[in-house]
Amino acid sequence: MTHFVGAACINCKHTDCVDVCPVDAFREGKNMLVIDPDECIDCGVCIPECPVSAIATEEDAAPPQLEFVRLNAELSKQWPTIIKTKASMPGAQEWEKVDDKKALLDSRGRDD
Repeated sequence: MTHFVGAACINCKHTDCVDVCPVDAFREGKNMLVIDPDECIDCGVCIPECPVSAIATEEDAAPPQLEFVRLNAELSKQWPTIIKTKASMPGAQEWEKVDDKKALLDSRGRDD
């Protein structure tokens, strides 16, 4: 049961989920987080921490979000680990209200 971060995280990048992860499975990109499926132990403690409900299991994902399972696996190999909570992106509260953000994904790591 793979956990992943979906489109709701794009341009918000709340990091409440990072502190509770017991295995440091989160990776940080320019405008979203992803979960490394090789590190994740499927404990689920991150799911209720996300204020925009961006984290889900593959089996609970709506079909449009299934592409993010693959994206999390790919991008987690390129992006650096994040282990501490930090401020959300500027304008995150406004972006939380936007439904279709997939086209806004910036696939660069946070330091690129």
